[in-house]
Amino acid sequence: MRAIVVEEHGGPEVLRSRDVPDPEPGPGEVAVDVEARGVNFIDIYKRSGAYPIATPFVPGEEGAGTVSAVGEGVTEIAVGRRVAWAMLAGAYAERAVVPADRLVPVPDGVPTEQAAAVLLQGMTAHYLTHATYPVQPGDTVLVHAAAGGTGLLLVQLAKLRGARVIGTVSTEAKERLARDAGADEIIRYAEEGTDIAASVRGLTGGTGVAAVYDGVGATTFDSSLSSLRPRGVLALFGQSSGAVPPVDPQRLNSAGSVFLTRPSLAHYSADRGELLERTSDLFGLLAAGKLEVRVGGHYPLADAARAHEDLAGRRTTGKLLLV
Repeated sequence: MRAIVVEEHGGPEVLRSRDVPDPEPGPGEVAVDVEARGVNFIDIYKRSGAYPIATPFVPGEEGAGTVSAVGEGVTEIAVGRRVAWAMLAGAYAERAVVPADRLVPVPDGVPTEQAAAVLLQGMTAHYLTHATYPVQPGDTVLVHAAAGGTGLLLVQLAKLRGARVIGTVSTEAKERLARDAGADEIIRYAEEGTDIAASVRGLTGGTGVAAVYDGVGATTFDSSLSSLRPRGVLALFGQSSGAVPPVDPQRLNSAGSVFLTRPSLAHYSADRGELLERTSDLFGLLAAGKLEVRVGGHYPLADAARAHEDLAGRRTTGKLLLV
């Protein structure tokens, strides 16, 4: 089969298409013919070495397809079943072997591509708005990069829970996307002289927001902290602009006894019951038409490097898929 293999850490050019042996499922494992793979910033972090991982490896933390073989002891999943998974490497390949207990069934009302597009970012948006800081009706929250794949889902899920949503975007086109997703207010951070925290204070009567969902990191951290109301929550769930430098805990006091957390999807989906509950909720919202997943680009598997370049260069909106 063909797979994208990273043999050394580096730029997008290290994503090389290779012929590799077809993997076979072992005990408790399932082989999946992969139809679609999500492209995520975690793939970039691991490819570049920002998140250390031994080489060589096949990247890709999210995929969906059809079960082609099952290993010994697997009884809950049958050949021919559509399934999806996230937070496991190896999706950038024509076939992947996945532990059966990390797969989730894809219901009939959800297309396979939509399942691949929603799982990682959708579960991230779900745990952030339902668990890290459970949005309450009437809350005002700030979503950075509101037109990105995770951002658009965060906006929608926060609105479904009754929030007023302020989003940050860089362009007029991205503002339209965020507003279409339900954002009530937009701050265009790329415009000269824009002060995000001051803008947030102006939009909240000086109070600040209940929570900030920040996947950007280095360039937004200070404004995120300054945008919180007293005892607000800063959920720093990514670092697309780079890592945040060390922080003096006293800053949390002076900002209003606020909370800072650096959550990870792995800790909000480790339990299979929680994994199934979260994905069932997401797939149900998709099937009912209450949640929209915007696919911003389809790329052939061999063009993984171009997909990484486009994602890192912020030339895209919504979700990118390798198909």
